[in-house]
Amino acid sequence: MKTILSFTLAALLLISGGDVAAQEKSKEKKPTGPMSSATFNSMKLRSIGPAYMSGRISDIAVDQKNPNIWFAAVSSGGVWKTVNAGTTWKPVFDKQKVYSTGDVTIDPSNSN
Repeated sequence: MKTILSFTLAALLLISGGDVAAQEKSKEKKPTGPMSSATFNSMKLRSIGPAYMSGRISDIAVDQKNPNIWFAAVSSGGVWKTVNAGTTWKPVFDKQKVYSTGDVTIDPSNSN
């Protein structure tokens, strides 16, 4: 009879979640605030479909003699230049037979 009671108690513990210590720990106060898990409980992962590959900036070089002139290497769009600190951009690598650019630099002794 004692064996059956022990077996039944063990089975009930397994069905109810098993570890009593873990159950007690889960009853302890959980962190709250803007970055707690409760904040993100309603967010669900979902597929947003294929992503376009354009727009990724690989590198930026700023002219040390004129900080308004920048060159940006774009992962899927060549090299772009701005002369007004990023307000407008013009492509400077359109005629090259290269699509992806990973790095750009300006010669410090000759920024032209």
